[in-house]
Amino acid sequence: MLGTIIVTLIVGTIIGFLGKAVAPGDRDNIPVWLTIVCGIVGAFVGSYIYFAIFGVAGNNPGGDMYDTSKGIDWWRHVWQILTAAVLVVIAAAVTGRGKRTV
Repeated sequence: MLGTIIVTLIVGTIIGFLGKAVAPGDRDNIPVWLTIVCGIVGAFVGSYIYFAIFGVAGNNPGGDMYDTSKGIDWWRHVWQILTAAVLVVIAAAVTGRGKRTV
């Protein structure tokens, strides 16, 4: 249980920062904790979307949403990062912490 939480936080952090890096425009105006939350949600939602569209690979008949193919499923990670990028853009728009000139 504790191991799952730690791995989720680490993966969410990595996916969140990668999503922030590929997000268009200046998205450095959201806090780090929100980037991590976007990464965690992006990892789960991106995996679900990938599984809903492509399903399980033919070489892994017993797989599920988190085990779509044997080996590293790079395309699933691309979907996770893109989903996190969309969430970072939405979070930046909602929080409205843009640069203000006085």
